[in-house]
Amino acid sequence: MNTRTGNTLPFLIIGLCCLLMASACRQVEVFEKNTPIPHYKWNQNFAATGSFSIEDTASSYNIYVVLRHTDAYQYNNIWLNIGLQSPGDTMYHQKVNLVLGHDGTGWEGSGMNDIWELRKLIRGNTRFIKKGLYQFSIFQVMRDNPLPHVMSAGLRVIKAN
Repeated sequence: MNTRTGNTLPFLIIGLCCLLMASACRQVEVFEKNTPIPHYKWNQNFAATGSFSIEDTASSYNIYVVLRHTDAYQYNNIWLNIGLQSPGDTMYHQKVNLVLGHDGTGWEGSGMNDIWELRKLIRGNTRFIKKGLYQFSIFQVMRDNPLPHVMSAGLRVIKAN
């Protein structure tokens, strides 16, 4: 064994460990808020609501809807009315048809037993013009009222790369 290599190996391992720990400590800017749906029956007048703060207006963000439902949910989609309000403005609403699954391939997202969670991108590379607190609301606008087998709904905002 080369003595020189034998002496540098512990330092190399320590250096790699420090590098891994430093990269693991990097803060990922993510906001996620999910609202439980009472009794898994989403009434049309019940909103999943929340707020998040934006301080960096130079960066772009991706906005996702997060939906959790049971395997007994009877449709392949869900219509949502999503509202977003920037600081000092009125709420802007947008109707979104979220595809949850397909007859041939099953549910999208990740599942465990009979529970499925889906994170669906609704706006990519979005820039927020104002700093401050943003409000959101999510209503279901399906024909069924209440809409059964929906467990929670929410919003996820993450900095785009």
